[in-house]
Amino acid sequence: MQVIYRKSMSYLTSREEELKNKVAQDYFAAFDCTQIIGNVDFCVTSQAPQPPKGGVFDAFTPPLGGRGATPPLGAGGLWAEAKKGVSDVYKSVVQLILTIGKARTFDKVLPPPFLGAFDAEKIAFLPYNAIQEVFYQNDFNWNVAPSNHETKEFKQVYDKVKTTIENETLLFYYQKDDLELREFIKTNFVVGNVATSKIRIDKNNFITIYTKWLAAVKPTIVLNWEVAKKNNIIDGDFYLADLLSQENESLKDNLYVLLKKDYYELDKILDEMGMFQTKKTFFNDKQKAHTQFWNKYERPPKEQYWDYIVERRDLLVPQDVRERKGSFFTPVIWADLSKQYLAQVLGEDWQDEYYIWDCAAGTGNLLVGLTNKRRIFASTLDRQDVDVMKDRIQNGANLMEDNVFQFDFLNDDFKKLPAKLQEIVNSPEKRKKLLIYINPPYAEATDGIGQGGKKIDVSKETKIYEKYGSILKKAKNELFAQFLVRIYKELDGAVIGQFSTLKILQSANFISFRQFFLAKLQKMFIVPADTFDNVAGQFPIGFMIWQTQQKELFTNITTAIYDKNNKFIGNKTLIAYSEKEYINKWIQQYTNLENNWIGFLAYLGNDFQNNNQVRVSSFKPTSHLSTIGLNKHNILVACIYFAVRHCIKCTWLNDRDQFTYPHDTWQIDKEFQHDCLTFTLFHGQNKITTKNGINHWLPFTEDEVNARQEFESNLIVRFLQGKITSENSNALFEKDRKNTVAAPLQFSPESTAVFEAGKKVWQYYHANINKLPLQNITKELMNASFYDIKVYFQGRNPAGKMNNKSADEKYNELIGNLREALQVLGEKIAEKVYEHGFLKK
Repeated sequence: MQVIYRKSMSYLTSREEELKNKVAQDYFAAFDCTQIIGNVDFCVTSQAPQPPKGGVFDAFTPPLGGRGATPPLGAGGLWAEAKKGVSDVYKSVVQLILTIGKARTFDKVLPPPFLGAFDAEKIAFLPYNAIQEVFYQNDFNWNVAPSNHETKEFKQVYDKVKTTIENETLLFYYQKDDLELREFIKTNFVVGNVATSKIRIDKNNFITIYTKWLAAVKPTIVLNWEVAKKNNIIDGDFYLADLLSQENESLKDNLYVLLKKDYYELDKILDEMGMFQTKKTFFNDKQKAHTQFWNKYERPPKEQYWDYIVERRDLLVPQDVRERKGSFFTPVIWADLSKQYLAQVLGEDWQDEYYIWDCAAGTGNLLVGLTNKRRIFASTLDRQDVDVMKDRIQNGANLMEDNVFQFDFLNDDFKKLPAKLQEIVNSPEKRKKLLIYINPPYAEATDGIGQGGKKIDVSKETKIYEKYGSILKKAKNELFAQFLVRIYKELDGAVIGQFSTLKILQSANFISFRQFFLAKLQKMFIVPADTFDNVAGQFPIGFMIWQTQQKELFTNITTAIYDKNNKFIGNKTLIAYSEKEYINKWIQQYTNLENNWIGFLAYLGNDFQNNNQVRVSSFKPTSHLSTIGLNKHNILVACIYFAVRHCIKCTWLNDRDQFTYPHDTWQIDKEFQHDCLTFTLFHGQNKITTKNGINHWLPFTEDEVNARQEFESNLIVRFLQGKITSENSNALFEKDRKNTVAAPLQFSPESTAVFEAGKKVWQYYHANINKLPLQNITKELMNASFYDIKVYFQGRNPAGKMNNKSADEKYNELIGNLREALQVLGEKIAEKVYEHGFLKK
């Protein structure tokens, strides 16, 4: 024990490189800890054998600068982040994830079974497969410094994996867990066997190997992939044919694509004579790349992984196809919770009393856990998914093979349904005991990507769109709305249990839909969307139970809220509004047709998710945004709109909350009005710039900021001084500085603090440009807006996006102080947002 104590004490006084050497020597002496893989701090690999002639270990060659060879995944290994002293190992794991994701190390070197982190006190191990999906997020900016724990991206990854890290990480303290730690390493870090030359494939790495297969094998398969995709053939089915094979013969006959030695067989059908007809496709290189690739891997995987890999076929479906077909895997926790809610509404014996039809079943995971298989029907657009479900039946899934079928719910006639289901569908009485239980696709028009990167109108390709488009109006662009309208019109009387976004309840685009869809919403719950596969957005997804027998216009409901751990965290009231009740109806009455504009307010939608589109700019956007030209008549009300939309942070829970037409009380609340003006002048979404003409938005005089020359405009200053009002309209663009008897605007202490912090930023900027020769001080530099000042100090990255920070630490301090003051002001405004009715609680 004394030895262990002395060792742990020596760790505490070690520098980082010294600590890594000591941990390697004390715990991983039997392994190779010398490899440098990407930017990973510390790598542990098994004692790999010398590569035999023929290069079967080529797959393990690390990037340039690395040493040795990376071992087979099955031979054990660790990538870890190291920190001297005592640290938060969970944050260190997140830093490691960002390091790996930024360099995409997993694309170059096969990941190990474990990620980890250690410091002078402890070491943590996390199974790689527990967090591997975080590397496949959509629209995530990996180009940040992993060591900066304050970035939005760091916090986003931390929030996403925090629970996984807490639940899955094995944490050992050197002093008290020494024996357990050594046993763990002994058991899990098995030294490589010289006789083993191929990489084993399991649920941890089959996605990583698939991405390598795409680059190495797919190009050699003779197939027009664009045409194939339109015929529901995806590359993932060819990969599964390869993966689940032995000696180049697929082992599962019910796969959509089969590998037959040196060709693929697909689209097997039974002709009129009872003979099977198939299509074949070959390799364009005599199978050379295919052979070289699979020489590195052991096929098939252990049989215990087969069901998991086939069931997670959805992970191999291209993103545009997933959106169109709804190939998203409903998390088990929400599938189970939805069944509990159905029992509460329909009664404990609901599975024996109701027929259940999942008409967007995918591979059928929503139906897992149901007990009465003779009353369950599952249909899906893809024949491949039908094959997967029938294969699952052979392996114990509680479904009837005759009740699983291919059916395009948005295009096919009900005459194609199995006879038993037709009987139910055609009977008004039996429909009352029919539950449509679905997690339909969420794609909308222009969600899909066509050739050349052009948008395609995914939802406009259906017969339901053509048939009911006039009823749905704007909602017709949503595939899940098309599912609901067909159910409502053609399966009247049925119960609906469906997952979807909350647009159906709150969106202005769904007003016509709600007026048509008269059904009673009996019960619901909402959960974070990013708990669903490949959904990166921060917004709620709800499970709703509708009774179509009861005709009722939806107005409001109190819904339960669950966090990503399935913990109940409270209730929330969701309200449906009429067209006249939204905030954009309020602001539109202040549209100004005069041409003496000083800028434009751009906006979109009425909810939090569109707040990033709300901005003030020097020019009128040519995009799909709505705009209002600004002058003295409406600048104050525009600033109120701007501040109301931006003062409250957007979260997954409020993302679809709607801003509404306010009470009249705001009109007499001068402090609120002036707070909103201050907030707008110094907010990051104020995009006014001298690049597009005269900057009329300078909030300070030349003397206040020690400007070297006269400003081109003092409009905002005179507005703040009360010298511009609706009564002296000719004064708006006057350059002369005649004194007018007026009362300056009064500002709250919070607004005053923002002005003081902002003034210091302007003063520091002018102190910098005043050092330039007079001939180098352009009009743009002298009259710089808040946005221009930020660009001056922070610069732009190669893509043209403004950097988050500056190399000038003094500026960073000043802008940080301004942002803190603005946040305090925003919190004050937020209270008034509810008081004046811009948001409803």
